[in-house]
Amino acid sequence: MIFQSVIKIFKIKDLRKRILFVFLIFAVFRIMANIPIPGIDPERLKAFFEQFRVFGLFNIFTGGTLENLSIVMLGVGPYITATVVLQLLSMIFPQLEKIYKEEGEAGKEKFNQYGRILTVPLAMLQGYAMLTLLQRRNVIGTLSPISLFSSVLTIAAGTLFLVWLGELISERGIGNGISLLIFAGIVSRFPQNVLQVYLALKENPSRAPLYLPFFALALMIVFGVVFVTEAKRNIPISYARRVRGRKMYGGAKTYLPLNINPAGVMPIIFALSLLTFPSMVANFFIGTEGLVGDISQKIVHFFENPLIYGICYFVLIFFLTFFYTSVVFDPSLIADNLKKIGGFVPGIRPGPPTANFLNFTLNRILPIGALFLAIVALSPSIVDGIANKFKISMPFRFLIGGTSLLILVSVVLETYQEIRAYLQMQEL
Repeated sequence: MIFQSVIKIFKIKDLRKRILFVFLIFAVFRIMANIPIPGIDPERLKAFFEQFRVFGLFNIFTGGTLENLSIVMLGVGPYITATVVLQLLSMIFPQLEKIYKEEGEAGKEKFNQYGRILTVPLAMLQGYAMLTLLQRRNVIGTLSPISLFSSVLTIAAGTLFLVWLGELISERGIGNGISLLIFAGIVSRFPQNVLQVYLALKENPSRAPLYLPFFALALMIVFGVVFVTEAKRNIPISYARRVRGRKMYGGAKTYLPLNINPAGVMPIIFALSLLTFPSMVANFFIGTEGLVGDISQKIVHFFENPLIYGICYFVLIFFLTFFYTSVVFDPSLIADNLKKIGGFVPGIRPGPPTANFLNFTLNRILPIGALFLAIVALSPSIVDGIANKFKISMPFRFLIGGTSLLILVSVVLETYQEIRAYLQMQEL
């Protein structure tokens, strides 16, 4: 069945061209991801990522480019940050909210343009901060002001180039380009992870039974992520009947789907940013003398505690799920739009009562999504602790859960739905 579907996809010329174009962009992306910045000590770089595990999480969003310190080391991270910042600002500035929510495609294009502009200073700031931290940790040599400036410009240009590639995929390929680039970075490490498992089993075959529970757990978590990602609460919607002359219009019935987790992986991105920012700032001042140095040292040690970090991470993800959902989901706007087109929830009056009903329903299902998101995000740390106890290497930890698995599932489902819709259009 799957083989026949693949053949059917490649029989359609336009769809085949779009998919091949996506693979071409993937190839360009991976070539750039493996062009490192000059003057890197690989051993010190490896030790740096082992010491600062949180940068391993950021490496997911950069598509694996950060661990190579490539010319696109920040990936599309600054663009995602810029978009999130603008979405938050839309809650403060009504004019920006009007552009984002009420001006249709033209408004969204203008909003995206603001995001591209904001990406430039954010990429330069993050690039400078990262290079400075790496210099202080002796991962790279001391850079002259001119070299540092040119490196920062190169990193910012690399980010903008990846954003452009992502937009090309969205325009000429299929699926969301930015998400697909992150997806490509995660999947690119899969062959290496499989090889590591194979070599570990080849070296010590007697430990094979210890891996089986982890593989079974991985399958269960993948199934759970797919199930919860696709889970929806359908709100019945009816449309008022209208009589014009001798004809009757309307009267149709449909559903308004409410996702259990409308926020996606954004709460995890927020939580990572909030948890990493104090540590990054403290690392800049950790070598200074006096009160500032002592406070910086205590902050670093505080967040290096796995238990404290895990609790803070869990709590932040849980509450930020509610916060970001309030940004992207506006019950009042949905109620107004339903009222304008003659739609209503049976038994609920249009307008504010409908908005209150949607808000009440969402607040009942959202704790399930928030709890699930927090557990999945922490599952790799929990499994790592168990694996370390049995002295088992975990090269396939991205299958156990966490942000990478959520991204993989959401991108695959979204792209699959787009391909399916495209095939249905061709059959009409």
